[in-house]
Amino acid sequence: MEAGEAGAEGPGLRLTLSAEGQAQTLDAEKALVAIGVRPNSEELGLEAVGVATERGWIVVDGRMRTNVPGVYAIGDVTGKLPLAHVASAQGIVAVETIAGLEPEPLDYTRMPRCTYASPEVASVGLTEAQARERGYEVRVGQFPFRANGKALALDDYEGFVKVVAEARYNQVLGVHMIGPHVTELVAGPTGMIRLEATVEELAHTVHPHPTLSEVVMEAAHVALGQPVHL
Repeated sequence: MEAGEAGAEGPGLRLTLSAEGQAQTLDAEKALVAIGVRPNSEELGLEAVGVATERGWIVVDGRMRTNVPGVYAIGDVTGKLPLAHVASAQGIVAVETIAGLEPEPLDYTRMPRCTYASPEVASVGLTEAQARERGYEVRVGQFPFRANGKALALDDYEGFVKVVAEARYNQVLGVHMIGPHVTELVAGPTGMIRLEATVEELAHTVHPHPTLSEVVMEAAHVALGQPVHL
């Protein structure tokens, strides 16, 4: 979806949006524009000790080390992925490195990303477009919450889950969700992507019923061309 024009309309405003080539209008009281992030690193004294930066972001390697021995950086200031759980994971990597261990460098494409809005949005891994840009031949499965019993019982069934898999070996590359409680549901697919699970393994993992998590399993069945409840 792309934003178009915005203008006053009565006591509020009207937004013009474009989704898949179709124009839509949205009337609202107010619009929040939150675009762009810049680091708050000016007063850290980085230049005094010679820590390298790029546009204010602290440059680190896979183990959170800067170019200055003994100086580490974690969190938003690294310019990687500005999320609390990412900063926590970076902190663990940094501490383990300081302790003389050799932690596995973080793969930021496999970090879950959540938007706590209504409806909720959650995503992990590559989108379909990103996978194609990287040269993958992909297969995709999408399943709506309105076909899920738990979502219907909750009277909260807007949204869907989309599974993106590599077509040759069926490895799951990404899972993307919009709908009820998806920020809770994304943890399972995150683990499966980290373990390089296949879409068959995701589809054949029995999910408890009735739960919202079944939508993930159903989307995997669709990706295999074996839909059960569509």
